[in-house]
Amino acid sequence: MTRIGRILARPVVCVPRQLPKVGTPRCGVADSAARCPYQETRQCKVAAPKACRWMTLPTRKLLPHHIPTWIDHTHERYFLTICCEPHGKNQLAFKNVANALFETVAYRNKQAIWSARLVLFMPDHVHFLISFPDNGRRMQTTVSKWKEWTSKKLSITWHRNFFEHRLRHDESARQKADYILFNPVRSGLVSKPEDWPFVFIPEQ
Repeated sequence: MTRIGRILARPVVCVPRQLPKVGTPRCGVADSAARCPYQETRQCKVAAPKACRWMTLPTRKLLPHHIPTWIDHTHERYFLTICCEPHGKNQLAFKNVANALFETVAYRNKQAIWSARLVLFMPDHVHFLISFPDNGRRMQTTVSKWKEWTSKKLSITWHRNFFEHRLRHDESARQKADYILFNPVRSGLVSKPEDWPFVFIPEQ
């Protein structure tokens, strides 16, 4: 075997870089349920007699938001979190901004673009409890169009991606709603959930 062949035959040892702690999102929101995607980078070291050779493996930069074909998305409920940029800057918790955003949510409910059951605006991110009817649009497209429109009309700078979690059958929508409603309390903004004004709940 040639010298090059012997080097290539040596085992590859993967050494992961240190990743962010669980519950610490790239967008900076402390809420563990509001985790935004982070990039995972690894480097591999090929053992060699005299020197180490490094190569960077591809990284996934965007979360996939494709709904599996075996899921009937018209009967599924989702917990969505969309972050603003930069983290920590209040862009949403203003009365005029929140009212305008509530109108966009209510309009899309009326047009059957989505069915938002609960929306709560924090200063730099928003939580949705939502479902998507069978209207021929992908969830990612629907959310992206809403972000694009509100960005242009209200000068909001959104994070390019968003976090989504499909509620499993053993998960209670009521429990998830309570979790969302207590977000301002956990953040120290109010002492009771009912004191936070930036909440949208559609009329039944």
